[in-house]
This record gives sequence, structure tokens and C-alpha cells, in this order.
Amino acid sequence: MKTERILEVKNLSTHFRTEDGIIKAVNEVDLFVHEGETLGIVGESGCGKTVLALSVMRLVPSPPGKIVSGKVLFAGMDLLSLGKEEMRRIRGNEISMIFQEPMTSLNPVLQIGEQIAEVIRLHQGVSSKEARDRSVEVLRLVGLPSPESSLNHYPHQMSGGMRQRVMIAIAMCCNPRLMLADEPTTALDVTIQAQIIDLISRLKEQAGTAVVLITHDLGVIADAAQNVAVMYAGRIVEYGAVSDLFSAPLHPYTVGLLESTPRIKDRSIQDGYLKTIPGTVPDMHYLPKGCSFQDRCYHVMDQCRDREPDWVEKSFGRYVRCWMNS
Repeated sequence: MKTERILEVKNLSTHFRTEDGIIKAVNEVDLFVHEGETLGIVGESGCGKTVLALSVMRLVPSPPGKIVSGKVLFAGMDLLSLGKEEMRRIRGNEISMIFQEPMTSLNPVLQIGEQIAEVIRLHQGVSSKEARDRSVEVLRLVGLPSPESSLNHYPHQMSGGMRQRVMIAIAMCCNPRLMLADEPTTALDVTIQAQIIDLISRLKEQAGTAVVLITHDLGVIADAAQNVAVMYAGRIVEYGAVSDLFSAPLHPYTVGLLESTPRIKDRSIQDGYLKTIPGTVPDMHYLPKGCSFQDRCYHVMDQCRDREPDWVEKSFGRYVRCWMNS
């Protein structure tokens, strides 16, 4: 039986005003996450994944960005209707975020211990000593060696993997109900990537935290997520259970992503070839009329160039935006 929805995104649109026109970075997105679930969001760079997460956190830089429509319901409460102080009390406490780049997300002039303790003091109102003790505890929880001495280190004294563990510690130190992880394995080697994904999954199970895992790596999605949303040109084009999406993808873009993923036993790779998705992501200033994927799709039809496909539930829990599957 499904648990209650901890997050519901309804008809969310976030636009950026530029000299060349309006960029619809997030375009009428609908999404939901259940308590304790890991939802993967996958897609090419520039498809709007990070802007979607920043919109949920209300961290879109303004100007030039602006959330122009929609609702973001967290435990039934619309985050877009809250005042700044109310949102600050939720952000970092009940909803946290692991940002994309651990090398630059930490403050270079503050010690690691101070950066963690600041979050704990702000949201839990404890003394400096209690915040420091909690900082040691959370660093030990994320597997950082010698957590007591690590408190006194500056970010430049730590490796990329260690800095990412610190980012996770900051995100988890207040036991949030929802955590957004924006490509948490970027710039890390394969071994460390696996450790970080395993750490996030383990902490999620221990704390019961729901996770939105943003990545372009389908292997990460297969290992860590229960449901997955495929994003292209600012829209969600397919949503469903991970097992369903991998076994029977509905959208041609999803098919292309799966076919372009290397497999050890794939004969085409042994012959020196790997399937790719033709073309490039369209210029977000000048999206074509109709389906945004039309110029890269092997199954394009006249109606694809005429009107944007509807968001259709094909079966229970399976959604797609494609005329071929309408």
C-alpha cells in the first residue's frame, strides 16, 4: 500500500527572462513523492532538473528567474504561499538539499564543524556544545574518518568524496522529512560514487526520509530509486516505477536514454558502436511548436509538430506525454 504523499508539485512553471526572450526552464510540471520513497529524476544536462529542485526549495535566483505558476505542496502546505521567514524555518530543517557541486557548495573560509553546527543551532535552538556534539555524531554517521578532528578542517583540506559526505551530513543533521539530492556523485570517481549512493540510501532507511535523486545516470536510478520521472526540455515526459520504465519504456526519449547506456554484454558495443540519440536538446528560447522532442524522434508524426501531447495515465502509476502512446 502506498504511503501518504510528502511532496506534490502541481502545474509548476519557472521562467527566466533573458535578452533573447523567456526561457521556460520548468514548464507545467506535475510530480509527487511518497513518504520514505526515493524518486529519481533523470534527463540530459539542461533539461530543467536542477531548476525544478531549486523551485521546490524556493531558491531560484530572482532576477532573472521567477516561479510564474503552480503549487508546491509539502505535507499539504503550499510552500509558494509562505513568507520568507516561514520558508527559512522549513528549508534545511524539514526539507534539505545536497547541492550539485561539493567543491564549491561549502564555505571555503569556515571550518567544517561550524558549517554543520550553524544549521543545528538555527533550527533546533541548542547550545554551541550540543551543536558540536551533534556535528561529531552526524559526521560519524556519514562515515567520515576521525570526525572530531574533521570538525576543525577547512573544505580545501578534504578530498571530493569527503566534502560530499560533509554535504550529506549538513543535509541530514536535522532529520528532514524530504531531501533533494542534485547529482550528488558529480566529479567523483566510480568507487566513491557507489559509496555516496549507498550512504544516501542507508541514511534514508534509518531516518525514513523521502529522497528526490537528480541524475543523468540510469545506473544510479536502477540501484537507488523506486520511481522515476524522465525530464526533457522543461517537462516531465514519462513517470513510473523503475522496474516498469526499464522493462517497457513508453516515451521515445526514454528508449533513447536506455539504448545509449553501455552494457557489458551488448554486442553493439563489442562491434565498436553505441546507439545515440540524434541531434541536440532544442534551444530553450525557441522551442518548436508541438512536442519538443520531435526533431530527434524516429517516430515523429504530423500531429507531433502541431500540438503538445497531453499528460496521459496509460496504466496505474504509469504516465507519459507522447502522441504515439496517447
